[in-house]
Amino acid sequence: MAAKEDIATVKDTVLKRAEELDALDAILPFDRRDQLAALLTDDDVATLKHLAKEGMGANTLRALASDLAYLEAWYALATDAPLPWPASEALLLKFVAHHLWDPARREDDPAHGMPAAVEAGLRSQGLLRSEGPHAPATVRRRLTSWSILTRWRGLTGAFSAPSLKSALRLAVRATGRPRQRKSMSAVTADVLAQLLSTCAGERLVDIRDRAILLTAFASGGRRRSEIANLRVDDLIEEEPVQATPDDPASPTLACLAIRLGRTKTTGPDDDARSLMIGRPVEAMKHRLQEARIDSGPVFRRIDQWGNVDRRALTPQSINLMLKSRCAKAGLDPQKFSAHGLRSGYLTEAANRGIPLPEAMQQSQHRSLTQAAAYYNNPDRKRGKAARLIV
Repeated sequence: MAAKEDIATVKDTVLKRAEELDALDAILPFDRRDQLAALLTDDDVATLKHLAKEGMGANTLRALASDLAYLEAWYALATDAPLPWPASEALLLKFVAHHLWDPARREDDPAHGMPAAVEAGLRSQGLLRSEGPHAPATVRRRLTSWSILTRWRGLTGAFSAPSLKSALRLAVRATGRPRQRKSMSAVTADVLAQLLSTCAGERLVDIRDRAILLTAFASGGRRRSEIANLRVDDLIEEEPVQATPDDPASPTLACLAIRLGRTKTTGPDDDARSLMIGRPVEAMKHRLQEARIDSGPVFRRIDQWGNVDRRALTPQSINLMLKSRCAKAGLDPQKFSAHGLRSGYLTEAANRGIPLPEAMQQSQHRSLTQAAAYYNNPDRKRGKAARLIV
């Protein structure tokens, strides 16, 4: 009798937690509500609701919720206890050891890496799909999410411990997994031209996709989430500019500023903006005029009959659109993703000799090392260092 009462109590608790998560239905995927309710604690849900109230970006909050659910499930399977706050240094090292391990050593020592029972439990819950050690980027992201959630609870974890940094460095080396690019190939100007050729018509979907491609590339390689979240209020009409800046007699071109708001590298108070000049501006204005959009989301769903929805495209829809255009252009969709527009912008800027600081001002890259990598690659291919024996 007592066991049945305990089960009923747990079910009631999970149901109440699911109802609390309903308040985040605009951010968290509804089809995962029940799973998240079972994995998260009441304090977890309260933290997520607080972050949403504080204005945290929807994409960031979704990632935090997903990572938090994974951490709770992993720790429960590994220790049969709820995740402690704050995390100790030993616990963080345990997380690294379970997720980044040496495949060669695993063959001789089955106990190396994540225990089989923990792995099986995560797979049964649909939280683990890949074989072998995790991607280093995934482990770092989850540690970052863990650190953010710890700080938002007013606590301090051991995320800056030298031992953790050393363990991460050594574990990444042991896995032997190369860093995976978000897009295998950059969408440079020549590739962009091929994609644009597939949407040269005057159907609403062609006009929309043409504006998306030109806007994402010309405004500095905007992320797919930034394009999906773009609203009419974010578009600021600027004075026309000269086609040749130093020649007052040259024809003028339309100019538009895009207010970026909160992005991956900027906060809502940074007033970060990117500029578009000429053809991309005309494509944007044509898009708004033909779709009769004067407020709300700029890029929206269009059904098979050409009706424009009130809802914005999702970031995933932006990615699928680009891959579809790749297929129509005779390109391999597997080699390109929406992030290729971002890497393509900096690659193209490097090829054209545009100074790195100027390109970074447009792309809003904050990491000089990351942005410089796109500049170094073209120079290396043209340089003499790789041509000693040809």
